[in-house]
Formats: sequence, structure tokens, C-alpha cells
Amino acid sequence: MSVHKISENYYVTGQISPADIPAIAGMGIKSIICNRPDGEGTGQPAFHEIENAAHKAGIKAKHMPVAPGPVQPIDASNLSVALEELAGPVLAYCGSGARAVNLWKLQDASKAA
Repeated sequence: MSVHKISENYYVTGQISPADIPAIAGMGIKSIICNRPDGEGTGQPAFHEIENAAHKAGIKAKHMPVAPGPVQPIDASNLSVALEELAGPVLAYCGSGARAVNLWKLQDASKAA
């Protein structure tokens, strides 16, 4: 698992597994956002598996699936709302981490406009 710091309270990574949750908790992450639809890739754990492991570690998990391809403004708006509601720091993930980064960039740019 390769975690990248995007801002003070927002980190991204590619697909995680329930076995990664203790390390994520050890980083001080308080919330996880999954931007990957269930069943998108072979061997991908279902969101409820991640959510259950996160819950046991005291981490809030939120499923905000985003289809591959260009990020839509509504998805960025939903991320803005989630970031206001969730305790940070937040770790967002998808297949490679790219959608999670692009979502953050789009929501950040919309706040500056």
C-alpha cells in the first residue's frame, strides 16, 4: 500500500484490503472514503469488508463510488460535503488512487472559484 499525502487532512491510495486497516489506523487515519464501485475489479474486496474492518479499528468508512473516466462535478461536490462531515485525516482510495486525487483536485478548485 502506497499512501500519498495530498493535503494536511487528505491522503490517497490504490485498492486496500481489510488486512491494511491496522496499518491505516496506525497512521492516525480517522475516516476512509472508497471511490471504487463494488465488483469493479477481480479480487477486489467488497466495501462492506473494508467497512467492517475499519469499524473494528475505530475508523469511519464511507462508500462514494465513482465510475472510471472523467470525474463529474457532482462527485466532487459530494466529496466536499463528505470532507466537512468526516473526521480527518481522511484516506480515499480507488483502483489506483487516480480518481481519489482527481476528485480532490476538482472539489478544491471549485472552492477557490
